[in-house]
Amino acid sequence: MIHLSDSAKNEILRLKARHRNPELLFRLSVQPIGCLELSYTMEFDGTSQPGDQIHHCNGVPVVIDPKSFPYINGLALDYSEDLMGGGFRFRNPNATQSCSCGNSFDIDR
Repeated sequence: MIHLSDSAKNEILRLKARHRNPELLFRLSVQPIGCLELSYTMEFDGTSQPGDQIHHCNGVPVVIDPKSFPYINGLALDYSEDLMGGGFRFRNPNATQSCSCGNSFDIDR
């Protein structure tokens, strides 16, 4: 299960509206890049792939590929703005270490 705060939901919907395609899906995944072992990626996608899971989180369909799901199951995604600008914040109960940027993490394997 993925949890979206109201502010994350609002920002995702705002960004999606800029694409002017109501059929786009919000895709959340993990890639082997970043300061640590893994990094979160987010994008809008027109289609789901075989094996993808679609989770309805706070009214937003979130697509997650089967390889990423074990790493981000239970993730809480928030969005906040500060003096440096706005950004998504990840709280991942599976992460054993997180980078100071907050976008990269590692887990015990």
